[in-house]
Amino acid sequence: MRRFRLYRSVDVTGVSGVGTIAEGVEFNDGWVALRWCSQTPSMILYVDVADMLRVHGHGGTTTICWIDAEPQLKKVGVKTV
Repeated sequence: MRRFRLYRSVDVTGVSGVGTIAEGVEFNDGWVALRWCSQTPSMILYVDVADMLRVHGHGGTTTICWIDAEPQLKKVGVKTV
């Protein structure tokens, strides 16, 4: 998994402000947990980063700033029964 911050350069809605607006985690299976940095914080899950940006990208005014490098996934043998 890897952590990130959402950075907004322009607040088109007048709600979230500019700068770091949220923190999140992308899990190894692609799911994303996003927590808003606001006076009334909330948390939401997305199937993947693309879905999250479709909702909160605001035409490119919001970017992901990765904190951690992309994980190198290990191949793990799966035993079937």
